[in-house]
Amino acid sequence: MTAPAQTVRTMAPRGPWRPAWLNRAPLRFAVIGICVIWFIPTLGLLVSSVRPGQDITVTGWWSALLNPFNLSQWTLNNYSQVINSDGMGNAFLNSLIVTIPSTVIPITMAAFAAYAFAWIRFPGRGILFTIVVGLLVVPIQMSLIPILQVYSQLHLQGTFLGIWLAHTAFGLPLAIFLLYNFISQLPKDLFESAAIDGASHFQVFTRIVLPLSVPALGAFAIFQFLWVWNDLLVALVFLGINSSVVVMPTALSLLVGSHQEQWHILTAGAFVTMLVPMVVFLILQRSFIRGLLAGSVKS
Repeated sequence: MTAPAQTVRTMAPRGPWRPAWLNRAPLRFAVIGICVIWFIPTLGLLVSSVRPGQDITVTGWWSALLNPFNLSQWTLNNYSQVINSDGMGNAFLNSLIVTIPSTVIPITMAAFAAYAFAWIRFPGRGILFTIVVGLLVVPIQMSLIPILQVYSQLHLQGTFLGIWLAHTAFGLPLAIFLLYNFISQLPKDLFESAAIDGASHFQVFTRIVLPLSVPALGAFAIFQFLWVWNDLLVALVFLGINSSVVVMPTALSLLVGSHQEQWHILTAGAFVTMLVPMVVFLILQRSFIRGLLAGSVKS
């Protein structure tokens, strides 16, 4: 008997071996480059805000970094003037008063509404949810004048209650849509088990849905907080420029009009305005990304 013919396998020649980190080097360099590009304006703003006004008009902000130990080129008087004399300190407190309720109220209402749309069957549920989603494409600018007319009749213009209601109304459609996408993908077995045990919808919502929805709730809380804090249009329309209720973006716009080319004052005011959003996002960025991705992939 003849031996069976052996099949000769040819292997394609391999390229030169490279370590794994080298394969990812271009991506890492690209990310680092983008981060540097985004960081440079912030660094320039910070350096300019702690320099005397005469130095800013003569040399660029980068020149201060060449000799950072020269204490004569650094000063905190810019921040002192902005916070005390120009009213940014009062505006900072007003922004907290406006932003915190304008974040908590829509999240609370949206969580209840998202659970109802996802797990409670009632007449007109599909139509109501379609209307809510449709409100996402309605520009805010179209509703400012009608709401302002209603506020004038109810004497809500220039009050914190009025701005809370406005931000709640503008933030609810997106909040309901985001939370619905997450809550609707929770395991159905959890709700069936709770129904068998005789749990009410309120008990299911507080004991099951809320603990599991923390990532989505946190993500929208950060998004809403940053949006309300940096908002100028809604605050200017419904609060005006009254010094007792003025918020940070409005105070900064007034600062630009009063100081014009005094860049050491303007940069200090700008950095005070962006300090809280920057700290909030840097600390909670992982929760923000995790919450946005939560529910996007159904297991």
